[in-house]
Amino acid sequence: MNVNEIDEFIGAAFILIGSIISVISAYGILRFPDVYSRAHAATKSSTLAVLLTLFGAFLYFLLTDGTVSVRLILGIVFVFITSPTAGHLIIRAAYRSGVEMTETTTVDELKDVLKRDELDESESKTVESEK
Repeated sequence: MNVNEIDEFIGAAFILIGSIISVISAYGILRFPDVYSRAHAATKSSTLAVLLTLFGAFLYFLLTDGTVSVRLILGIVFVFITSPTAGHLIIRAAYRSGVEMTETTTVDELKDVLKRDELDESESKTVESEK
């Protein structure tokens, strides 16, 4: 094995690991019972899968051709920022619209936070109306 074959193997290994995690993520989306756990599977593991795949492609081009792909770097940054944010907003919107959790869910940490926010908003509206 020469150096080019090892470099190709390293890039291909990252791409393969990313592909395996992507399949696991798809299985989680199909298997999990409610929108909250499905969104968790869709954002956490698929973000890791895409990042590993793009990083593998970046390493492949860097090590074999000696080129730095700005598009791949921007893709990595874009996915790293937007995917978890979008998942968080989807889960928050589902919660606020009243989507039920499964019976196996034992902790609802968002309930107290949203009630406190609603109380703060109603108090501020009351104070403004009194003025």
